[in-house]
Amino acid sequence: MVLRESIEAIWESGELDAGPIEEAIELLDRGRLRVAEPGPDGWVVNEWVKKAILLYFRIRKVEPLDAGGLHYLDKIPVKQVDPSLGVRVVPPGVARRGSFLSEGVILMPGYVNIGAWVGPRTMVDTWATVGSCAQIGADVHLAGGVGIGGVLEPPQAAPVIVEDGAFLGSRCIVTEGVRVGEGAVLSANVSLTASVPVIDVTGPEPVEYRGEVPPRAVVVPGTRPRSFPAGTYQLACALIVGWREESHDLRLSLNDVLREFELAV
Repeated sequence: MVLRESIEAIWESGELDAGPIEEAIELLDRGRLRVAEPGPDGWVVNEWVKKAILLYFRIRKVEPLDAGGLHYLDKIPVKQVDPSLGVRVVPPGVARRGSFLSEGVILMPGYVNIGAWVGPRTMVDTWATVGSCAQIGADVHLAGGVGIGGVLEPPQAAPVIVEDGAFLGSRCIVTEGVRVGEGAVLSANVSLTASVPVIDVTGPEPVEYRGEVPPRAVVVPGTRPRSFPAGTYQLACALIVGWREESHDLRLSLNDVLREFELAV
């Protein structure tokens, strides 16, 4: 690809050429290019696209920006959403240029950063944030206050990925390239990083995952003991307490799913 070769050459030489950089950002903004995408052997990170985003910051200057009646001082303009896609953006929801909102996305007063890709019919609820380069699938619900971490550097680092049909409850935090599998359900306040263990406790012996939530897992916050010289303390983990059934797929309420496992409050 000529564009890829141009971006790599600029990255190596340090001699900025706005043309290829702007072209890459425009393709990101229109959904024709992605930072990461599913392949036959799993997700593939397009490092050169992340390099284009980093270069874009270098060619931009902080300047006054207007979006309706709102005024900003920033390097990156606010995204102009294509009305033909049926996307709904509720004030003061903001998506930055270089992010993509697919057909039917609803963005409540939250935030979607550059490089992020949000799949069809996904809800980004109030005060939820989708960090730079995060990849959010179709029919996902990011409930109020969900924090999806962003990652730009190093370019080879995998972004957070939330696959199709997942449901993340209020105030969940997912960072450091964690992948949430298709159809998984995270209850409120689950906090995941690459080092936080996700433990399946549904069988006779615990099964531990790190950096991923298996597809259709139902996950709640948990703790487990760890001994230190000063004593034994509880460290955070996440517990897989069940598996989402087909009967759950027609329900929109997280409480409905958790009630099946006698966990709803």
